[in-house]
Amino acid sequence: MATSQSTTSAGIRTWLAGAAAPVGLGVILLVIWQASVTYYAVPHYVLPSPVRIAKALAEDWATLGLSLLSTLRVTFVALFLAVTLGVMLAILLTQWRWLERSLLPYAVVLQVTPIVSLAPLIIIWVGDIQVALLICAWLVAFFPILSNTILGLNSADHNLVDLFEVYGATRWQKLVLLRLPASMPYFLGGLKISGGLALIGAVVAEFVAGTGGSGSGLAFRILESGYQLRIPRMFAALILISITGIAIYLVTNWISWLILHRWHESALKREV
Repeated sequence: MATSQSTTSAGIRTWLAGAAAPVGLGVILLVIWQASVTYYAVPHYVLPSPVRIAKALAEDWATLGLSLLSTLRVTFVALFLAVTLGVMLAILLTQWRWLERSLLPYAVVLQVTPIVSLAPLIIIWVGDIQVALLICAWLVAFFPILSNTILGLNSADHNLVDLFEVYGATRWQKLVLLRLPASMPYFLGGLKISGGLALIGAVVAEFVAGTGGSGSGLAFRILESGYQLRIPRMFAALILISITGIAIYLVTNWISWLILHRWHESALKREV
């Protein structure tokens, strides 16, 4: 028990030490930003100061908070669907190679096609703005989960695969006991990528919808603030998007560490 507590305390101290540098640098940059805008008397409609942005965030929180929830809802539902469908399809494709050769090229086509060009068509075809935003965010987040999971499922040690076959393991047993555990680091790497991409897809789709006068997410608030020349509010919405992206990365990174830190080299090395 004492050893476990000391390990946890050491991990917390390491995390705090690692966070101190970027936080300290961020504070310094904010001070320089505030001082420069004040000294040179830069108009707030050109570049607002951090204090003015914070004031706009506090004053408009009722609106920005609802927009943040709207963006988060689209992002996390899209990420959940990307994980669910991506893992299921990856399992199917690796079990039947002819299916992989048939379907994977179409998944690649969807991935390499810019979402900015697809979003207007999806919004027109679907009709429902929220569903259209969800589809756009899902399209962006889906492929990293699919490709990384396929790579992981195919990366199981061939000697272990042969051993399972010698002992007469079924396809299901090889999948559950060998291939899925072997694919976990690859899947979690894809999850880190897809978490940020789901947010990007949601924001891009909101921009497209916002240009048509529809939307309620943070990207729509950025467009609205730009039209009204409420630049501090625009920066406040942009900062909320950035903070959301950082939070998603930290959460997915923590999930990866939680699953891998007891057995996989990629996580064990961090504790050295």
